Amino acid sequence: MTGAPDAPPVEVVEYTDPMCPWAWGSEPAFRRLRTALAGRVRWRRAYAILFDDEDDPAPDPAAETAYYAGYVERITSHTRAPRAARLSRVAASSWPSSLVAVAAEAQGADVAERVLRRLRESVFVRGEPADTLEAAVAAARGVPGLDQNRLRSDADSPGALERVRADRAEARRPVPEVLSVRSGSPHPGAAKETFDGGYRYALPTLLLRAGPAYRAVPGWRPYETYAAAVEELRPGLLGAAAPLSPSEALERHGSLTEPERPLLAEGVWPPPGAVRLGTGNGPLWLHPDEASARPAAG
Repeated sequence: MTGAPDAPPVEVVEYTDPMCPWAWGSEPAFRRLRTALAGRVRWRRAYAILFDDEDDPAPDPAAETAYYAGYVERITSHTRAPRAARLSRVAASSWPSSLVAVAAEAQGADVAERVLRRLRESVFVRGEPADTLEAAVAAARGVPGLDQNRLRSDADSPGALERVRADRAEARRPVPEVLSVRSGSPHPGAAKETFDGGYRYALPTLLLRAGPAYRAVPGWRPYETYAAAVEELRPGLLGAAAPLSPSEALERHGSLTEPERPLLAEGVWPPPGAVRLGTGNGPLWLHPDEASARPAAG
């Protein structure tokens, strides 16, 4: 951690959900911010459960899917994140993918990042939401360094369930600053009212903490907004790492969207061997090892 010897450490809490389209669209800024803060903060994800098991099933699943696909299309018109050419269904539950994302953390940060990315891409690239435990584990197949049997066992454990329950509860205790938000963003991120009359963080929301001081950045924002919040909380904390070459960026991350490329790589694109995967609104670029290891589209 960087700062004065007596300065409290900085924690970044990312309230998210693998099935959230705004969180998917925030990946370019978040990936760059995680790179700039690597080794300087503790970055923690809290899974808020966007699609809850308590939600009533749709009376007309086909109509719900068509409506939701249009909703995602409108969001991606702002974020430019890929969307599936065809969405098979609306996710029935966020619990399985959240449990698998939490279980992956036990196998190291690099594995956890790749697994969460695969879970997001299951719905927004493949159009097949990883909304069962079997589908979520299968979506992670071939992630470098992953023990898939351990992932399945850990995701089905009482510890993972307890952790996600705690995350869900934490996300429903938002700080006052996010209850009313003014912003020019198409997703300002004001806290969402819940069925019981409470509130939960809009997804995504970043909460930056340093002892009793904090800054909340809700909704979909440009990288510069997050960087400014970090600077307010802890001046000089952001690193100034040299940009990666296209080949290095693709090797590090496995897959890159078009909005991610200029934020994470500098140089002539595409790099040698990059695999172009078409989506409903532009390509997803894969490292050749990632392209050969990931599950085929369902």
